[in-house]
Formats: sequence, structure tokens, C-alpha cells
Amino acid sequence: MVPSAVVVLDALPLSVNGKLDRKALPAPEYTTGSGRGPVTVREEILCEAFAEVLGLESVGVDDDFFALGGHSLLAMRMVERLRTYGVSVSVPTLFESPTVAQLALAAGGPQVDVPANAIPADADAITPEMLPLIELTEDEVAVVVATVDGGAANVADVYPLTPLQEGLLFHHLLADGGDDAYVTPTVMRFDSRTRLDAFTGALQQVVDRHDIFRTAFVWQGLRQPVQVVRRRAQVPVCEVLLDPEAGDPVQGLLTGVGLSMELTAAPLVTVHIAEEQPQSGRWLALLRLHHIVEDHTALEILLSEVESFLGGRGGELPEPLPFRDFVVQARAGLGTGKHERFFADLLGDVDAPTAPYGLLDARGDGMDSEEALLGLAPELSGRIRNAARRLGVTPATVMHVVWARVVGVLTGRDDVVFGTVLFGRLNAGPGADRVPGPYINTLPVRVKTAEVGVVEVVTAMRAQLAGLLDHEHAPLALAQQASSLVGDAPLFTSMLNYRPNTGLNRETTVLVEGVELVFFRERTNFPLSVAIDDDGERIGLAVDAVAPIEPQAVAELVVTATEGLVAALEASLGGGVDVPLSGVRVLGEVERRRVLVE
Repeated sequence: MVPSAVVVLDALPLSVNGKLDRKALPAPEYTTGSGRGPVTVREEILCEAFAEVLGLESVGVDDDFFALGGHSLLAMRMVERLRTYGVSVSVPTLFESPTVAQLALAAGGPQVDVPANAIPADADAITPEMLPLIELTEDEVAVVVATVDGGAANVADVYPLTPLQEGLLFHHLLADGGDDAYVTPTVMRFDSRTRLDAFTGALQQVVDRHDIFRTAFVWQGLRQPVQVVRRRAQVPVCEVLLDPEAGDPVQGLLTGVGLSMELTAAPLVTVHIAEEQPQSGRWLALLRLHHIVEDHTALEILLSEVESFLGGRGGELPEPLPFRDFVVQARAGLGTGKHERFFADLLGDVDAPTAPYGLLDARGDGMDSEEALLGLAPELSGRIRNAARRLGVTPATVMHVVWARVVGVLTGRDDVVFGTVLFGRLNAGPGADRVPGPYINTLPVRVKTAEVGVVEVVTAMRAQLAGLLDHEHAPLALAQQASSLVGDAPLFTSMLNYRPNTGLNRETTVLVEGVELVFFRERTNFPLSVAIDDDGERIGLAVDAVAPIEPQAVAELVVTATEGLVAALEASLGGGVDVPLSGVRVLGEVERRRVLVE
């Protein structure tokens, strides 16, 4: 399943922080002289493809395909080449948008027609004909309407779940009413009750704007789960009385409220408030959202819009776009066979799980995980970027290979599979960067490390990550089924999440004037996950692991492997001999002594 946090594709430095890692993009020859800023991931791919097809050394983002010598036959070759990178365009699109910058905006997955919402604004009854995105009987419609406070008059829309949401519902049901790994807790400190009340008022306005925040889920009594959008959904604000003698009030609030939410009730946005200390005037607020309605980008959109309303700029916000369009887009590939073919080719002969430390439980709740943070030395971060630039890839790709090497050592395998988090918004249609909702996804990456040179494996990783773009909304269960695993054995139990550390993160302290961020954490069901936080200058690690894994020890292995891979890349690029990946050191002296002693 996915973490509320982010991944990457190298053709994409993406993020569970939910943003493109624009600062990490390589190669100065891809930058633009137009003054509009760094190139995007898709522009990077297009520049490379333009140059390759046209036989040029480099191409800029404002260069015109046809002005550079392109013609109809080369246009067809260009479209085919882009398809290998996971970028879908048509020849007419290329003629209409001939520059890299234009084509980057026009390119994407196949566009689908989305039937309009057929529920009248004044409807006092809902019929199956009003729900063009899903097939329900009259009895099933009645079941759905019965779950909505206010009845049919409060039903704005009904449609199926995205593949990701179906997986999150599965994990919610596994929790069986207990704490849910995919409830995201954020605790804020307010300098006054007045400011707190203003915040909750602005939060309600944001919920009023976006359909996904007014959505609940129904599955009992139905052939398939549905999501139901309310016209109105009041954010519950519950006051909690803390024991002033009980210690840390933030932890007291988190413990007292817990991480369990009822998915049949909207909104899946709740606020619990408490005075931090008696007569202090300071208040704490625990904001909880379920990942089934948000990812990290959605949380940032929510907080940004709250800030706009608090600043009196709510009227300047763009018209909200419906989440239903993305639901149709995300489900468009289901049943076509394209996902099955891709993952069968990638994973068809995988017959054993890749499970570091032998931990096979990929259905846990993540509640008992421990976290370790470790920053890379500035000199090493610079060497990663330099090596990536020379190879025409991003640091994201390099770090995926690092993790492959570590996983190989931890499992004793030379053919490993692990999860990578996809941003999910690259092919989600216009305006996807400003539509809240759960877009990110976790899908498998496979690396064969035996007798492979470091340059070769980095190049192959870039191609594999780029190829995932056309399947970024495929269900993880589908990928699992494409393998040769039998029973319920997991395909992998570790994941890597490369995320730009530029928005809401561990270093954020002030959200708006008078409002501090004092606690924020995102979890996953995997027993071992590694996040690479990159702010464009510094690169750091955040390792989450369940016992008996020691997250600090894993972080040290990653650092050692990073040093070894970068040194091997530098040697290969400098001497023309591709150093074997199997020769990259993973155990440092401290780890070696620990292994020998134990």
C-alpha cells in the first residue's frame, strides 16, 4: 500500500511529499533561457528524446521539433520513442505542440471522457440513472442514501473508488476498529483560542470547496464499495480535557484521541482541541485526515487554502476541480490488460518474496514502528548530484540503486523487488496539482544485481522508473498477481520514498502567524521503509522500521552503500570500465564489527 508520504520516478523525482523534485533535475543543457525556472521531469524526458531522434547533442525546452529538422516520418519515430519512456502522445499532438515546453503540457496518458454529474442540485430522491460513473440497483442506491445524514437531498455524487482507495479500505478493514496506519495526525499549537477558532472556521470553508473532503465510503450491502460526496459536511471540533499532571500534553492529546476513524462518516477530517496548560491561553489542535481522501500534496493544499482564508484571500482561490474526473482517469486502464502485460513482463518469474530481515508481514498497522533520522554529509550529497548529472539521471535514480544494493545484502539475494512511491499526478489531467485527494501510489521495482555494472544498473533503473509512469495508478494487488508467488506471500516488504523536502516536513515549525506545527507523522503498513528527503542542497534519510529491525543501523547501511555506489560510478565514468554493483560496499567498519561479534 502507499504511505502518505512520496516517490520517485526518475524520469521522475516525485514525491509521498507529493511534489516534483524540480531542484534535483540533472543536466544544465536541459535548462531554459526563458527565465521561467527549472525544467520539469517530463521536459527532461522530452529533451532527451528530441535530441536522440533528431541526432542532436542537446535540445532546449523552447526548441521546436520541426524547426530542428523534424518531419512526418521522424514525428512517428518520436512518438514511438516517447512511448518507451512511458510518455503517451499522438502525432497530431506533436504537430500542434512542437516545442518541448508545449508538448510537456499536452502529453499524458489517454484522455477519457467523464460523464457529467446527473444529480440535480434540488434532487430529493436519487435514482440509478443519476449515477453515470457506477452501476447500482435501486436497492443499492437506497442503501447508500440511508448512510447520508440529510438523506438524498445531501447526496452530491456517488462513484467507485480508485485502485489506491480500494487498497486503503482493505487495510482499514484489517484494523477492525483499532488504530489505522493511514490516519494522518497533525498537531498544532495556537497562541490564543481566538486564533484557533479562526483556523477551524477557515478549515470548514476549505472542506466546503472540495468534494473529496466531503466524501465518505459505503461497502456493506453493496456489490462493490462506493464513495459518496455530501453537499454539506460539518467538520467536527471536539474539546478534550488534558490532565495537567500527565506529562507531555501533545502526546496526551494524541494518545487520548487515537488514530481510528469511521470511514462511513463525512468529512474524514476531524479536529480535537485542548488547552495546553490551564490558564496558559495556548491551545493545541489535533487535525486528523484519512489517507483515503488525501495524500501529502492534498494536506499541503488544504493548509495553504486555510492560510488564504485566514488572510482574507479566499476569494482569489481558483475554482475547485472535481475529484470524480481523476477517479475515471485512474480506473481507465483497468480491464484493458495493459497493466497486466507490463507487470507480467517485469515480475512474471518472481517466485519468492523480497523480505529484509525475513519479515513477511506487509499488513501491519505501523503503530509500533521506530524512526531514525540521518543526514548525508554535504560533500557526499554534492557527489551524488554530480554523478547523476554526468549520467543524465536524477539523484532519485541513484538512490533507488543504493537501496537495491542494501536490500540485496539484507536478503542475500541478487534479484530484489521493493516498493517505490509514485507521485500520481503526472497523467491525472489538467489541474491535478491543485485537486486534493489520494493520488500517490506504491508499485514494485525489480533489480537484478548479479554481474551488473553500476552505470548499467543506474541506466536500467531510469528506464524502469520511467516505464512505470504509464501504470502509476495500477493496483498493487494486480502487480502482485502478475508474479509467480503463491498464496498470500507478499511481493516485497520494504519501500523507498524519494521526496523533495520543500513543503510541509519535519523542519516546518510555523504554519501561519500564531500557529506552530508541533507534531506531524505519516506511516505505512510496510515493516521497513526508507524516505530520502532532498531540499535541493541537503539529502537526508528517514528510516521507519518495526522490531527487531534497528532503523539507525539501516540508515548507516544506506549511507555506506551510497558512498560505495558514488565512488564506483565515479570510477566507471572516469576509467571506462563499469564497476560491478556487487562490489559496492554496504557494511562499514562499525557494522562489520557488529556482525562479527553477533
